[in-house]
Amino acid sequence: MRRSVLRAVTAVVAAAMLRPLQLLAGPWNKAAFDARAVAEALNGIGATATEASNQIVLKAPEIAENGAIVPLEIASEIPGTQAIYILVDKNPQPLTAVFEFANGAEAFVATRIKMAESSRVRILARAGGKFYATMREVKVTIGGCGA
Repeated sequence: MRRSVLRAVTAVVAAAMLRPLQLLAGPWNKAAFDARAVAEALNGIGATATEASNQIVLKAPEIAENGAIVPLEIASEIPGTQAIYILVDKNPQPLTAVFEFANGAEAFVATRIKMAESSRVRILARAGGKFYATMREVKVTIGGCGA
């Protein structure tokens, strides 16, 4: 009897501990992440039109020695930035990452991405219901994802 009660209590405690982790995870935009073309990915995130902006600062290497670890630093100086999207044109799945920001949070991201080959890296910032973009060509010298 004691073992049954102990198992039940352990199961309830484990379920209660996992629930906050599920709440922290945002909704998964499967269609956008599964897209095989940039246009499909942009459509999946709702970016039917983008406006070029010099208020998005992208630090990326001109030449990446290893496509498996391409460092990026992104800062959006656009007031009210709600999200930053990273897309790599020639990756098998162009939408690489999405970062969402709470009201008043500094829109800054430092990360590493995988690149299949030399490609254009697009950064989109969503603010005020609009999408703003900047891009940079990054050359990969040795294999990245799938290479």
